[in-house]
Parts: sequence; C-alpha cells; structure tokens
Amino acid sequence: MNQDHYKKIISGQRSNLEDRLLRCVFAFISIFYFAAVWLRNRAFELKLKKVKRVSKPVICIGNLTTGGTGKTPLVIWLCKHLVEKGFSPAVLTRGYKTGKEKFTDEPALLAKGCDKARIVVNPKRYAGAQKAINEHHCDVLVMDDGFQHRQLARDLDIVTIDATCPFGYGKLLPAGLLREPINGLKRADAAVITRYDQADELTIEHLVRKIRGIKSDIVIAKAVHRPTKAVMMKNVEIDIAHLREKKIFAFCGIGNPKAFLNMLKELGLDIAGSRIYNDHHCYSGDDLNDIYEQARYLDADVIVSTQKDWVKTALLSMENKDIDFAYIAVELEFIEGKQEIIKLISDTLEKKNER
Repeated sequence: MNQDHYKKIISGQRSNLEDRLLRCVFAFISIFYFAAVWLRNRAFELKLKKVKRVSKPVICIGNLTTGGTGKTPLVIWLCKHLVEKGFSPAVLTRGYKTGKEKFTDEPALLAKGCDKARIVVNPKRYAGAQKAINEHHCDVLVMDDGFQHRQLARDLDIVTIDATCPFGYGKLLPAGLLREPINGLKRADAAVITRYDQADELTIEHLVRKIRGIKSDIVIAKAVHRPTKAVMMKNVEIDIAHLREKKIFAFCGIGNPKAFLNMLKELGLDIAGSRIYNDHHCYSGDDLNDIYEQARYLDADVIVSTQKDWVKTALLSMENKDIDFAYIAVELEFIEGKQEIIKLISDTLEKKNER
C-alpha cells in the first residue's frame, strides 16, 4: 500500500466505507501487536529475557514511532560531539533492507556524516558491539534506532519525537504508527523534540506536558533540522539562495515527506511539482527516468531531493542529463536544552568509566 494513502487512512482523513473497514481491520490486528510488545517488554522486565552488557558505554538513539523522526541527524550530531571530546565512537545500526556489513540508506548517510566514527552494520546489536570494541577499539557505542532493541544493555536512552506527528496518531501499528505504547517513554532518559519550528507554540506546550506526565524527570530538548547548503553532482556546493532563482522539482522516499516539502517552501523555493515514494524506497533506473520526465514536463531547472535519497540514487546514472540534480544538506540544531543533553552524556560516560 502506498505510504501516503496508508497515512490518510489511519489519520482519519479518508472516510469512505472501504477506508473505515480498513481502520477496523488495522485496529483488530493492533490488538495482537500490542500483546506481542507487552509480553516481550514484560519478559525483559522480569529478566526472563537476558540483557547483554558490554564493557564500553552504550548510548541509544531511538523513537516510539515508525518513519522519520530525526534520529539520523541526532546520531550524526552525537558522533561529532563525541569526537570533539576525544572519543572514538562507533555507530551500531541494523541497516534497513541491507545485509551485514553492506551500506545502503541510513548506514551510508551515517558514514558520510560521521566520517570519524566506525559504522557497524549488524542486525545483532550485541555482536556488532563486540566487533566495534574488539576489532575497531571504539570506546563509545551509539546504537541507532535501538529503543525497542532491549537485548543490548544501554547506559543512556535518548528518544526523538517529531513535533509534526509526535505519537503516530495515538495508535499502535498498523492502526497507527506507534511501535509501542507511549508509556515506553518511562525507559528514556531524554527526549529531543525535533522539527520544533514546524509546530505552533500551543502544540509544543501540550507535547511537553504529555511527556512530563509520563516521566516527570525526563530531560527535554527542542531542535530543528537546519538546511545548510545545496550539493550538486561531483560534490559541488551552492548557496541555497541560488535555488530561489530556479524552478524546482522535488522528490523523496522518507518517513516524513511532508516535513521535507514544508522545509523547501519555507526556504522560499518555487516548487513546480513533486514525487513521493515510500520510506526506504529502492530506486531503479526507471524511477530516475520517470523523475526526470516529470521535471522536464514541468519545465523544472533543478531536481531536489534529501541527502538520504541522494545516497540511494548515487549509483544510478544521473550524469549527462539536461536538468541539474541536487540535495539539501541538513544539520540538527538545538533551540533549547542542548547543555542539559551534553551534561547527561558527560555524566553517563564518566559514570561508566568509573566502574
């Protein structure tokens, strides 16, 4: 099912008979999903499932919902911070739709953004952690998208929450986008509200109250995804202002495409048209030809994507085209709570090293 169509169904935007029936089916299935999640969490809480601990500190970056909540920019920020402090970090990632030790999608983006960190791709996080410690001699492990992966013990849990859709329509998969009930936040030490600038003040206040209601002492920070530059073929960088003089065709295959398109509009770009693919879409040569044909039909001057989509299309033939192709580079920027997050990280590393 198309991702956009699915979200319109579960959000209630579509209300014909077929979609109402689908919502009922999804709600029924989510009962079994809830039971499986509850039983698994209880097994860890009762120590029926074994938690494995490693000798180096583990910092987990995760979320409660599926889709893009801003984990990757936070992982990149964290690795850069650790490197600045003299550490040798490794990122543990399972890699979505990829084999062990092969890069695609987020792992490739992490490798580009965290060039001084080791990227270890392995769905078995404990095995990946041991490899990072024993073979690469890393002294801090950053577990990407690992909040629900409880087998590897962590010393710090940071959860990202997207301000534009914080709790996945309030329902568990597949009736909503929640991977687990929101009470799972009780396990988190900090929450970073991402895309803070794309929600109004009342929405943010309500969100903060809800988070505090679940865990009163949780550290809360607010951040935005700040576009920094546009990058074209052969890594030629241009000022984003230059794109304002062009007619743009945008495409992406990410968890929150609306946030990407909103960002382009806020940058003042003239969007002639767009094409949205499902999250983690594996692009083909035909896909790229379709994108160029649509852009050409709309007289676009430049085709723009996210860096994540750029990474996935980089191996396809994009040269010798009559329309320029670029991606928007984005960095995480804290608006509030940065020092509290840094202190939490520092205290965690200090405590672990004392053992």
